[in-house]
Amino acid sequence: MRKLENLVYGIVGLGIMGGSLAKAIRQNVLSISGSCGKIYACNRSTACLSQALSEGVVDKTFTSDKVQLMLAECDFVFVCLYPHATLDFLKVNRDFFKADSIVTDISGVKGIFEKSLPSLMRSDVDFIIGHPMAGGEKEGYAASKASFFVNHNYILIPQDYNKKENLLLMKDLITAMGFSRITETSCDIHDYKIGFTSQLCHVIASALVESAQDEGITAFGGGSFEDLTRIAMINAPLWTELFISNKEKLCSHIEVFQQKMEEFRRAIKDENSEKLKALLEDTRQKRMRMGSICSVKS
Repeated sequence: MRKLENLVYGIVGLGIMGGSLAKAIRQNVLSISGSCGKIYACNRSTACLSQALSEGVVDKTFTSDKVQLMLAECDFVFVCLYPHATLDFLKVNRDFFKADSIVTDISGVKGIFEKSLPSLMRSDVDFIIGHPMAGGEKEGYAASKASFFVNHNYILIPQDYNKKENLLLMKDLITAMGFSRITETSCDIHDYKIGFTSQLCHVIASALVESAQDEGITAFGGGSFEDLTRIAMINAPLWTELFISNKEKLCSHIEVFQQKMEEFRRAIKDENSEKLKALLEDTRQKRMRMGSICSVKS
């Protein structure tokens, strides 16, 4: 039976998420006494590879043109690329993964994987669809932290072809990295719910910032604007791809949100205090119930 502390881990894409995964594995898995595991990393630019190597986060680095050499040695591979780039990477490098290796992604949309994976992956390579629900608003390896994952949620989407022992190993790794909750679901449900809890929130935050007619208005901020718009400091190419890849579900959420905004606008304009109080009280109670559901699941 394979042990986490003795595996060779490969990170493809050493940005904020890839770097955080590498740091979490280094600190929480390979720090075990007697560990002989390794972490390898591949990235298009080399500055972050040099930094990670000098910090002792990774044991060996590979430039993009040498990634096939890395894959041949890795027992566990995290592909930390944009969704469609991940699919392209799997297609190009299909024949170079180590036999019996586990491969996973971190993408924020999953429908495209469910449709494409069966024809992309070899039968002796187990691709586990996953999504770590953590990170930060900044970009790049320099912003990565192992602590991002502590007490956060990891979403897994098991497929019929996944081996039970590999799913168990994946769950053990997720827990070891600091995640406190593992949620199993389908690709369709993932995209619907993430469309609301993540993508819609980024759209709202971005729209709120764009609606400001005076950038100096933040001098009057008391924390509410800052809290609501932290995530508006957005990676534009990544989130453009996520929004469009999940457009049906996201647009549906936006339409419902617009209806609710109109309901609030009308109550305020009409000075309908009873309607407005009822809306706000319902909002308060609903949000409290949401918090209790999260606490139970944790």
